Amino acid sequence: MATPINRNNSRLSMAMERTGQWVFSQEIPTDVIVVVGEANFSLHKFMLVAKSNYIRKLIMESKEPDLTTIDLSDIPGGPEIFEKAAKFCYGVNFEITVHNVAALRCAAEYLEMTDMYCDNNLAGRTEDFLGQVALSSLSGAIVVLKSCDLLLPLAEDLNIVQRCIDVVSLKACNEANFPSRSPPNWWTEELSILDIEFLGRIMASMKKRGAKSLTLASALITYTERNLRDLVRDHSGSGSKSTTLLDASSADAYTRERELLQSIVSLLPSEKAAFPINFLCCLLRTAIFVNASTACKNELEKRISIILEHVTVDDLLVLSFTYDGERLFDLESVRRIISGFVEKEKNMAVFNGGDFKDSCSSSLQRVAKTVDAYLGEIAVYGELSISKFNGIAMLVPKGARKVDDDLYRAIDIYLKSHPNLDEIEREKVCSVMDPLKLSYEARLHASQNKRLPVQIVLHALYYDQLKLRSGVDERSTPDARNQLQTDVSLVRENEALRSELMKMKLYISDIQKSQGSSAKVGSGSRKGTFFSSMSKTLGKLNPFRHGSKDTSHIDDGVGVDLTKPRRRRFSIS
Repeated sequence: MATPINRNNSRLSMAMERTGQWVFSQEIPTDVIVVVGEANFSLHKFMLVAKSNYIRKLIMESKEPDLTTIDLSDIPGGPEIFEKAAKFCYGVNFEITVHNVAALRCAAEYLEMTDMYCDNNLAGRTEDFLGQVALSSLSGAIVVLKSCDLLLPLAEDLNIVQRCIDVVSLKACNEANFPSRSPPNWWTEELSILDIEFLGRIMASMKKRGAKSLTLASALITYTERNLRDLVRDHSGSGSKSTTLLDASSADAYTRERELLQSIVSLLPSEKAAFPINFLCCLLRTAIFVNASTACKNELEKRISIILEHVTVDDLLVLSFTYDGERLFDLESVRRIISGFVEKEKNMAVFNGGDFKDSCSSSLQRVAKTVDAYLGEIAVYGELSISKFNGIAMLVPKGARKVDDDLYRAIDIYLKSHPNLDEIEREKVCSVMDPLKLSYEARLHASQNKRLPVQIVLHALYYDQLKLRSGVDERSTPDARNQLQTDVSLVRENEALRSELMKMKLYISDIQKSQGSSAKVGSGSRKGTFFSSMSKTLGKLNPFRHGSKDTSHIDDGVGVDLTKPRRRRFSIS
């Protein structure tokens, strides 16, 4: 019967076999077994004692008369590094590299293999390599610093970490000012392999050396893109990929991502405009997703609101949708960002001695157009309530909109996407718009928009009538003036028809009471004739004849697909 192979025993035998290649050739029986974790090394005491003061003291201070086993399982670097240290004791050549020099230096300190105990010992050899080779280049210093992750706190005590940080910060500043190779920001990719704590110390050191905020921001952006790639990358593909990502995230990974994001935000340079707004929006969307601290989200919201005039519709949509692109987040972050920007503009106007109500800056006007376009994008989603829609629309001061055409378009999309609203609810949606601030083409479109409340249509057309009476007209051509007169006459005719309709309803009601069910047939015929006449009259109106501000694509049966909202790019590139 075959004996099953134990994997641990297999590893031990491999370590013994590998050691035997350079130990057993001494033709002297080994007298001590050094245990390092799961590996055993059969060695000679006198060879180890010659270089290691720590092993010498263990043997001399041992209570056993003949110590045959030494446990060094806590040596820095583990079995692989101990094997190299043992080779050094035996005078066997091995390679010191930027990847193992820090571990060898720590192991030498642990084993007390210093020059004070023996000339040209392992500690001195590793120090020479650090100074002459490893820390002579930016890439080498970064690799050494990365290897210190598992060597703390000894690597810190031996000043290896600080020396690496000093070298990296100095050479990174030099590369930022005088690039030595292409692409110029290659060094930011090198930094992205480090632990966030080491990166923070490097950035602090670079700042002391005079590094610009944009230089530090570049390093942090690259670091974020690499280490939070699954959260901030482009999600314009199928939703299944993102859903798999969310389902596969363990609680530990989720916690690590949240802590990493909060650490990244804490390192943002104090200069508020150092980062592009799309990067900040992606960070905030990630913070919402991983449930980051309130302080973290508030910091990002403040930074976005300060430079909101550079925002695009896509940037705001990044903040609004879940990773599958199908559902809306809570829009409170968007509300706070817009509100913060408006408050900043108000304070600036007061500081400059102006009246915020009478004059709005060009940046506020740009934000207003973007917000209106954003409302048009999210209006198609059924879960968007009237209060949330109106709440965002009303954040922008009315003076920031020279015309309300874009807002009207968003309202029309919302009304079409929510067909079950009653008259009062439709009036609430339209309450954020001033019908007197619509362009001529938009008012013309509104005059036959069956989704709008009647009061809104009348406001728009009566405004045209007042302008016509006063002799002021937006349209200078005689044909346009004639068309406007026709529109106003149609409104008057519609009012007359409405009055006739009410009288007819009362008349039919009286007939029904006196004659019973037979009157219903006659009244139905009359009503049909009346509605046909009114339909033909209203049909004379021709919305958006001149094509400007055309929203015909949102008429029934065409335009926005309510069953499958289009996907957005969630990208920081």
